[in-house]
Amino acid sequence: MKSRVAVAVCASALLVAVPAWAQIYACVDAKGRKITSDRPIPECNDREQKELNTNATIKRTVKPVMTAEEQRVFDEQQKAQTEERLRLNEEKRKDRALLTRYPNRASHDKERVATLAQVDDVMRAASKRIGELSEQRKTIDTELEFYKKDPSKIPFSLKRQIEDNDNSAAVQKRFILDQEAEKKRINMRFDEELGRLKSLWLLTAGAASPAPKK
Repeated sequence: MKSRVAVAVCASALLVAVPAWAQIYACVDAKGRKITSDRPIPECNDREQKELNTNATIKRTVKPVMTAEEQRVFDEQQKAQTEERLRLNEEKRKDRALLTRYPNRASHDKERVATLAQVDDVMRAASKRIGELSEQRKTIDTELEFYKKDPSKIPFSLKRQIEDNDNSAAVQKRFILDQEAEKKRINMRFDEELGRLKSLWLLTAGAASPAPKK
């Protein structure tokens, strides 16, 4: 109660006679002068001003006008805070989506196995193709036996078959290596998800547990 009275008394000391309907701004400038006005006071742009109600109580505090550098720093801080807030919101959204997709360890393990199985399927298909190309190469090598004494007589069509066979085999081998790398990436992704999910599952389990009876 004393603090409210003190505020009212202090504010009253800054007032001059003004109409009851007017906005009232009050401050003490750099020279120590007590100033009141019906609009923001330029002499007090570098310090706080009080906007007062007509009964001398404080309505709000008007912050000092910022310099260009202060405004730049303030804007950067606001931008950083907004970006951080958006990042946290996005992280929460991803966590909710992750929990919805994988409510438990079994569901996550099952999808890991299924995803890796798809890669294994295409790798088996590539290996099968390499086997077929190997058989084709055997047939080509048999034909080459006829030109063993004079390779210069090897027909262009046979040379083309050799080149195509070698290129196709090389493509399939590179594809298999790429799929091996893909399996590593898949396992890394699931490992990262699992690390995050373990924490989320614990939090979910803790929230679902009934509070202990007192």
